[in-house]
Amino acid sequence: MTPVSFILIVINTLILVSGQFLWKFGMQKSPGGFGTVGGVFQLFLSPYVLSGLAMYGVATVLWLYILSRVPLSMAYPIQSLAYILAVIGAYYIFGEPLNAAKIIGCVLILAGVSLIGWKG
Repeated sequence: MTPVSFILIVINTLILVSGQFLWKFGMQKSPGGFGTVGGVFQLFLSPYVLSGLAMYGVATVLWLYILSRVPLSMAYPIQSLAYILAVIGAYYIFGEPLNAAKIIGCVLILAGVSLIGWKG
């Protein structure tokens, strides 16, 4: 895999995680949420949710480009770094707890991605 391919996968991962954060912001700002049909409709009109959906659209196009150049068995494990970014972002941005189990899980993910990349 070329360095450019790796960078594109990381960019794709950052876009996906950013989209998730936008969805989380949208859910926090939503007055009705999933309580009523109108609340669901309002939720999907939220600028945060719409922006997150747009980011997922961009990420999907970029992912298709990546898959045309990188084996899935290499690209997908690297994209699993999104789990680590989400845990870190949730801690710093949303104030979610960070405990030993989450940290160990992130270390194991990182070890697995490293092993796949090293033996890929």
